[in-house]
This record gives sequence, structure tokens and C-alpha cells, in this order.
Amino acid sequence: MNQTVRRADARVCLFPIVFRHRQYYSYSRQGYDSVNFSHFNKKPENNTFKLFVFDMDSTLIDAEIIDELAKAAGVEEKVSAITEAAMSGEMDYTESFQMRVSSLKGLDYNKALAGTAQIQLMPGAVELIEYIRSIGGKTAMVTCGFSLVADSVQKQLGLDYAYSNELVVKDGILTGEATGPLRVTNAKEAVLSELVEKTGIPFEECLVIGDGANDICLFKKAGFSIAFNAKPIVQQHACAVVSDKDLRHVIPILESVVAPDSNV
Repeated sequence: MNQTVRRADARVCLFPIVFRHRQYYSYSRQGYDSVNFSHFNKKPENNTFKLFVFDMDSTLIDAEIIDELAKAAGVEEKVSAITEAAMSGEMDYTESFQMRVSSLKGLDYNKALAGTAQIQLMPGAVELIEYIRSIGGKTAMVTCGFSLVADSVQKQLGLDYAYSNELVVKDGILTGEATGPLRVTNAKEAVLSELVEKTGIPFEECLVIGDGANDICLFKKAGFSIAFNAKPIVQQHACAVVSDKDLRHVIPILESVVAPDSNV
């Protein structure tokens, strides 16, 4: 039976979600109707989550860096098509990464900076990170994108950890190459393993949020996963799905999973 309580100035409807014989409560507020709890392919063993791991492109920021760079280089249509195929799981990620980066060869680095200067944080990113911080969580960004944007995002949001790739620049011009730990298929899994070792937080206490096929390896390792505005193949592997581009919609899920016994 649904219950209605008052929290601050908002009316909150509590409805149950069942995880392996344990009942959790999710908060359905006005504006959160895009939160989809229709399937839970991997249930949490407990409600202790200490490390929250995010993708960057189309998750913490409202853009795909590689596509914005391609626009600056005049190859947007070609690169966007490859990005779409890669994120939908229709193309090997290693191959797609190499093809897209090589397409940027010859782009002036200053033009690359200008082309990414207007990228905005995803709506709700600040509020979500603040919420995680308020419950004592650590935050990490693991992105196959590039440091020319990732460094700024880490600073703006105050993320505890950030991993990204680096575009190779020679004489002020992009060479069409990249360095870094996240250039091949399932590289994110290796980085998550490094984070687990570094923080001492086990996989089952990690919660992952992402949108692309290259995040699926993280979904399989973490204790809980959220597909955010994600491709259908990604949603199939997620514990919960948020279909709207507002990270504040993730907060009710965290409240239900991280603090199920709260009386609100």
C-alpha cells in the first residue's frame, strides 16, 4: 500500500522495490516519472555503497567530446556515426576509438579547445555529486574521453578520482593519436580494478552510472548499476534505468538502495 509523507515542501510517494526478499523504498517525486525500475538484472547483496563511478560523455556532461572535436575538424558526420555504432555495441570499441581519433589528425589544438569550451555539465550533475558527498561517498570518473575536458569536469564537480585519455599534440597540431589507460575494449574494467585496489572498497560496494556499451563491463563488476539515458543494450545490463537527461533523477534510486531504512 502506498504511503504519502511530507519532506520539506515536496510530497513524496513511497513504493516498494524488492531485492532478494528485502524491501527497499524509492521516492517518486514530481519530475521523477522518467525513473524506470522495471528490471533488476543484478541485485545488490547489501546496501553499503561507498564508491560511485561515472562515465563522463553523455553522463556527467551533455555532449560527446569526440563528436565536438570532429565538428571542429570538419568530420562530424563520419565520427558521429562511428560513435553511435560504438555506444550501441554494434562496433568493436578499440577499432572505433582508433578510427575516430585518427580522423582528428591535423586539427589545430587551439581549435580543439575552442570546440569543447562550450560543453556543459549534465543537468543535475552538481546536485547528484553533492548528494553523494553528503552520504559520505567517494566519486570517480572513468572516461574514454579526453583530459582537455575531463580535467575541468573533475575540478568543477570536485571528484575524488578521474581517469581519461590524452590527445597527442605536436607543434600545436593533433597527430591523430592518443595515449592513456582507456583506449581499448573493457579498459574501464581494468581501471575499476585499480580503483578497488587503491581505495580498499570492494566491487560489491561500487555503484556505476553510465550510458554506453563500453560501460557494460563496469555494470557486470559493480554491486549496482544505473543506465542513464542509455542505449537499449546498456539498459539490459543495468539494475535500474533513468531515461531522462537529468541526473537529479538518480537521487531517488540512491536513496532507495543506499539508505533503505531511512524514515525520511
